[in-house]
Amino acid sequence: MARIEHVNITVSDIERTAAMLMQVFGWRIRWRGGAADGGVTIHVGGEDDYLAVYMTSGGPRPSLGHAKGRPLNHVGIVVDDLAATEARVKALGLVPFGYGDYEPGRRFYFFDADGIEFEVVSYA
Repeated sequence: MARIEHVNITVSDIERTAAMLMQVFGWRIRWRGGAADGGVTIHVGGEDDYLAVYMTSGGPRPSLGHAKGRPLNHVGIVVDDLAATEARVKALGLVPFGYGDYEPGRRFYFFDADGIEFEVVSYA
């Protein structure tokens, strides 16, 4: 049996992204510290898995210039309460889209400030 422990994403503003992940998903900072090339990483998640949020040593950048799908299409997150999560996404000024209600669950998508797409799904 194998499972994903973490996914590492590069962002333009590490504090903004970490705060968004905590507000939307109820996660916490598990670890923070130095990373490759003088950058900084924050591990944001739960007990068993997390997103590693990385920012280069150059600090925040207005755009990373990555097109969707190169190399990441989206990050899928399972939640218990889809409506409550959607409300938190909207409260941050982010726009949910692509609603679906098909087996095995209901879902929606949103882009964060860096254009990273998240799929939020509930099997409840």
